[in-house]
Amino acid sequence: MKKAFLAVVALLLITSASAIESRAQGVRVGIKAGANLSNLSGDLQDEDRFQNKTGFVGGLMLNVPLLADNFLSLQPELLYSQKGFKNDGSYLKGLYSYKGKATYNYLDLPVLAKIKAGPIFVEAGPQFSYLINRKDETRRYLNGQQLDYSSAERDLSNVNRFEVGYAAGIGVQVVGVILDVRYNGSFTDFTKNGYQGNDLRNARNSVFQASVGFLFPSGN
Repeated sequence: MKKAFLAVVALLLITSASAIESRAQGVRVGIKAGANLSNLSGDLQDEDRFQNKTGFVGGLMLNVPLLADNFLSLQPELLYSQKGFKNDGSYLKGLYSYKGKATYNYLDLPVLAKIKAGPIFVEAGPQFSYLINRKDETRRYLNGQQLDYSSAERDLSNVNRFEVGYAAGIGVQVVGVILDVRYNGSFTDFTKNGYQGNDLRNARNSVFQASVGFLFPSGN
C-alpha cells in the first residue's frame, strides 16, 4: 500500500507539474496550519463509545491558476494530519472501563479544484492519505487495576494504511491570507477484519478541519 501511495503522489506531482508549466505565471506556494475535529463514522458497534477529538493539521500548498483571472485554480496540498477519536465507556456494571484518546497520524494529499469569486472561494476534490503511525493514550481498567495493551492490539497490520477519500470546503482569501473550513471524508474503511475485536470493522475517518494559510507572491 505504501508503494501505491507513492505512485499516486508521483502521478499527481507530474500532473501538477504539467499544469504549472502551462500556467507558469501566477503559480504560488504557501503554508497552512490549523485544527482537526475528528471521529469515526459508519456502522459502528457501541457507537457512543467514540467521541470527537481535536488534533493538529499543517503543511504545504501550491496554487496553480487555470484561468487568467484566477476564477478557477488547482490546489494540491501535502499535510500532516492528526485524526482519531476519544474513548470513554465501561462494561459489566463498571468492572471494566476505559478512558483516553487514540491519535492516528496521517500524510494527506488533497488535490482540490478551487473556484474563487471575489474574496470567497469553494473547493473540492479527491484526497489520498497514508497512515504514518498511531499513539494510543487510552487507559483501561479491570476492577480498578490498569491493564496493558497486548502486542496484537498495537499491531497496525489490520488497519488500511492507504486511504482514498475526498475534501470539500469554503473559505475567504484576502491577498495571500486564507481562512478556510472543510470536511474530509473517506471511501476506504478504516480497518480490515480482526482489528481490536472487529469493533471498528465498518468505521471510516470523518474530519472537520479549520485552518489559516498564506500564499507567497508569485514573483511575476
